[in-house]
Amino acid sequence: MRVMIQMRPTPDVVAAVADPGVTTSAADVADRLPGVVLDESFPPVAVPRPVPAPGGDPLSPHPVAFSIAPQDATVLVRGEIGDDEITARTALLPSLHPEVTGVFADPVIAPVLVCGDDPPVGDWHRVEELLGVPDLLAEGYDGSGVALAITDTGVNTEHLRRALGRDVTLDRERSWAPDGVAEAPGEAYVDHGTMCAFDALIAAPKAALLDIPVLRSRRPGGSVLDGLLSDAVAAFAHLRTVLEAMPPESRALVVSNSWGSFSPQWDFPPGHPGNYSDNPAHPFNLIVGSLEQAGADVLFAAGNCGRECQDRRCAYPERPIAGANSHGRVLTVGGVDVEGKRVGYSSQGPGRLSDRKPDLCAYTHFAGSGAFGEQTPDAGTSAACPVAAGVVAAIRTRWPASRLSPAQLRTLLRRTADDRSDVGFDYDYGYGVLDTAGVRAALRRRAARKA
Repeated sequence: MRVMIQMRPTPDVVAAVADPGVTTSAADVADRLPGVVLDESFPPVAVPRPVPAPGGDPLSPHPVAFSIAPQDATVLVRGEIGDDEITARTALLPSLHPEVTGVFADPVIAPVLVCGDDPPVGDWHRVEELLGVPDLLAEGYDGSGVALAITDTGVNTEHLRRALGRDVTLDRERSWAPDGVAEAPGEAYVDHGTMCAFDALIAAPKAALLDIPVLRSRRPGGSVLDGLLSDAVAAFAHLRTVLEAMPPESRALVVSNSWGSFSPQWDFPPGHPGNYSDNPAHPFNLIVGSLEQAGADVLFAAGNCGRECQDRRCAYPERPIAGANSHGRVLTVGGVDVEGKRVGYSSQGPGRLSDRKPDLCAYTHFAGSGAFGEQTPDAGTSAACPVAAGVVAAIRTRWPASRLSPAQLRTLLRRTADDRSDVGFDYDYGYGVLDTAGVRAALRRRAARKA
């Protein structure tokens, strides 16, 4: 079984791992772990530790901060333990090696593709209209100065330019790829990641794309369209470095994630300390929370395990919105077509980490990128998530995290959503369908109050 091993080495080792200018190896952190085959190709990753927020309100929904200080942070390495030994080894490792503080699942992650062969409903110009993109642009909400990370299979910018009929900005310097990915940023084969980038650029045409191909598999027997959660941990650690290098007053980083873990087969069971799906203390769930607190907007697709049209990979018997896709500090996005109807594959809540999921729905199943052919729609909550991420990136043009925190923006998006039920929130639509006109009006009122 693939695992992530959390360790607490000496502060000088933690400091070296956390310093992007220093190269460290797994052997520098975890030499001679009995029963573990270390993956030497995976660089160690520093994971922030939750600590009480200075002067924080204990009744706040987020009463903790995250510290990457050497005396607080831990370090992750990746390895493999034999399936027949996994139970015994995870129990024995902390006693045999005092620096080991936990052994966690490293489940397979895969893009949120779509089930069914239904033709597209409308096209991306209709989505542009429904999102009120001309009005967004008229008010200066175009994504300028905003970093928009597409964590997926990689982006092909030449295809994007042809499909959109306009230029595209790619930030090569701040892009990142796991070990073994040969393509340069922006030069991936045309696939799921290119579709996601296209859909995000509908509402944020001037945003700078960061190409983060976490779903490029390196595991034996894996396909080219899946990866390991440990690569996402490393990617988010990189994005935290990117974010913290931005001037605090103008931080604007939006992270779009159209992927998830579909099966408990690759995970420890709920209740096990190494579990991912239901465990807020899993290192990836911690690093997601720390990135959001530092000022990033993190969006995840709800998944395509809806009861009416479930993806064949869905193996959770209930509550399929699992792990970080259900994190309380992310915006979880379900899908509707351009007629406002929930698509049958859009996963319903409750979520496993946070009950009220999805947060809202955005548009999907439309003719758009042509990444899979002209007759194949941009579909799944895979498309809905970047559509919403593009709107968030557009908002960040004028409202960086210093003016409107990620938590405040999520609240605003939920409060202004077009409610599709009689109860305000439901597990089909969340708080409703993304409503950019309502968002713009709310921001105008907020600006007037602060004037």
